[in-house]
Amino acid sequence: MLKQWMKHCLLALGLALFLLKAQAQLPDFADLAEKQGVAVVNISATQVVRGQRFGGLPFDEDDPAFEFFRRFAPHMFPRIPGAPREFEFENRSLGSGFIISADGYILTNAHVVEGADEVIVKLTDKREFKAKVIGADKRTDVALIKIEARNLPVVTLGDPSKLRVGEWVVAIGSPFGFENSVTAGIVSAKGRSLPSENYVPFIQTDVAINPGNSGGPLFNMNGEVVGINSQIYSRSGGYQGISFAIPIDVAMEVQAQLRASGKVHRGRIGVAIQEVTKELADSFGLAKPQGALVASVEKGSPADKAGIEAGDVILRFNDKPVAQSSDLPRIVGNTKPGTRASVQVWRGGRTKELTVTVGEMPDEPVARLARRGKPAEAQPANRLGLVLSEPTAEQKRQLGIRHGLIVEDVKNGSRNDLRPGDVILALIQKGVQTEIRSMEQFNSLLAKLDKEAVVTLLVKRGDSQTFVTIKGAQDK
Repeated sequence: MLKQWMKHCLLALGLALFLLKAQAQLPDFADLAEKQGVAVVNISATQVVRGQRFGGLPFDEDDPAFEFFRRFAPHMFPRIPGAPREFEFENRSLGSGFIISADGYILTNAHVVEGADEVIVKLTDKREFKAKVIGADKRTDVALIKIEARNLPVVTLGDPSKLRVGEWVVAIGSPFGFENSVTAGIVSAKGRSLPSENYVPFIQTDVAINPGNSGGPLFNMNGEVVGINSQIYSRSGGYQGISFAIPIDVAMEVQAQLRASGKVHRGRIGVAIQEVTKELADSFGLAKPQGALVASVEKGSPADKAGIEAGDVILRFNDKPVAQSSDLPRIVGNTKPGTRASVQVWRGGRTKELTVTVGEMPDEPVARLARRGKPAEAQPANRLGLVLSEPTAEQKRQLGIRHGLIVEDVKNGSRNDLRPGDVILALIQKGVQTEIRSMEQFNSLLAKLDKEAVVTLLVKRGDSQTFVTIKGAQDK
């Protein structure tokens, strides 16, 4: 009995030691939240919306709901004869921010204060201030605002480059208006590129972020701000385990320009780029997938004047390596307009050094409409499963091309990403780019390729160009 009792005691002691050790290894966020939370603010932005109501309906006549209620539910909103009446209401949104200087400068997201007529900042001590928007940059979603106050608590800034995947991080903000809420998680990934964001290498975390957290700080375990919580990936509109933060070094570069001039001056060279896949790397004779593949060059742009061509792979820009295509917009964007920058490109199986004078990114991107001509009579499908036609002179003029073949149809079973309406401009094999000028020439080039060869095509799609690879060009 004594031996059995001692055995149970030892087991209990071992379990207690294990639990104590496990508890000691778990992070404690209490001190961090207490010390850093005082520099986190709640932001309320109000936008006054003005318009007209017709006949008593709370919709504009352009709203589809107007016609529906007018015809099928007039009893809900009885029409009032006479001229349209003016209406006005306030649209309110909530967000977060954090104080970066004792005299009242605050960082938040651009989308938190966008279009706001009034911005109110509420501190943890319940004081409220009207804030002035110094400037906002939509491309990075960073905004700088200012309140008239002194001796405010400020955050300590950290170095996002020292973050490690798997490291604990903490967010403080106002999700759904619940002020100074603390959530924690880990760094899931670094340098994330999102489809609509070319200038931010996002920090991905699994920290719970919800509406109202936007603009709030992301802290490391040293209590240093390493990012601004900006957006989430969600199918429901709420948190689903993936959130993204803007690295604080990117945000501070933006705020410095906003503080100096109210806007951000960003470099551009005028190229459209795409990622270099394994198949594209093989086609261009690269040892491994790397760099940014130039799909098209804007006529008269800095890149055009520097001699950069479609089909070049940019490997370095201004002595900085371009490991993947998403690196280039950030590097170029952070380059001061007017700078003469060195560019290393891969062309025809070897590197080439060029010099480009960086231009300035316009405030808003210019949208252009694609033009299409009436398709000419199509030919039978070729060995790639493509039904092609040679463009007429009128089609060439409308499409803005001098040569190429129009894709009229893609037959079932063909393994490629081409679409009807695409224009095949060139074929690339082992770094050699051959312009396509006729159906006969194109089919002749295909006939010389092995049946299992990877075919890379330069394609015009709308107003842009892209490279498309087709695996296994055997007969269909």
